[in-house]
Amino acid sequence: MVRIALVLLLSLIAPAAALAQSGEKPVSIVLVHGAFVDGSGWKAVFDILTNEGYEVLVVQNPTISLNGDVAATHQVIAAARHPVILVGHSYGGMVITEAGDNPKVRGLVYIAAFAPDSGESVASLAEQKPPTGESAAPLLPPHDGYLLVDPSKFPGAFAADVDASITRFMAASQVPWGLEAVQTKITKVAWKAKPSHFMVTTKDSMIPPTFQRAFAKRAGATTMEIDSSHAVMLSHPREAAAFIETAGRTK
Repeated sequence: MVRIALVLLLSLIAPAAALAQSGEKPVSIVLVHGAFVDGSGWKAVFDILTNEGYEVLVVQNPTISLNGDVAATHQVIAAARHPVILVGHSYGGMVITEAGDNPKVRGLVYIAAFAPDSGESVASLAEQKPPTGESAAPLLPPHDGYLLVDPSKFPGAFAADVDASITRFMAASQVPWGLEAVQTKITKVAWKAKPSHFMVTTKDSMIPPTFQRAFAKRAGATTMEIDSSHAVMLSHPREAAAFIETAGRTK
């Protein structure tokens, strides 16, 4: 019996010892991008967190339908080696709210994001008029079931504090956002059951800062404000990575 107990004890200790020896942190970070862009926008944050010893995975969600984006996120969560901190930027907040119901997810991080309640969609949240002095996203009228940001206004609205050569390319390489993703209502609300963190971008011209603060307050999120445009992962990658790490250390 003593030998069996010893074998069992060693089987529990060995994985933890191997993890400690490798220097890898005991949580995985899954990054979910928002509308009009793809996962490459996370590169600087990915590099920082990877160098800190985290397993970091990036979801390439198609942004055609909310259900499709949630399914893509579940696939990446399943591939993670450890419990997951799920991070969503912008529309990615809709995705992590629904996908965060996954039992493998330990916490949520909203970065300049929507944090909806049950029955809400991007469309319903966007119906609210921005407060005085704040602005909403300069979207073109829907075309063939998709939305785009006005390319001439994209650099200033999405990433005013990012190098102009980058934002001009982003404007030209936009990923069309499906109306199905915009109009689908949330059915699962992970922030009601799991710890959440929210980074509010105070110079945001896509999702008004006042709206972001209201989302964070409703979710009871640990909140940080930063003087940044909507594309905070590009303009302030170190601050964004450090904020995500804070969530990773939260028990």
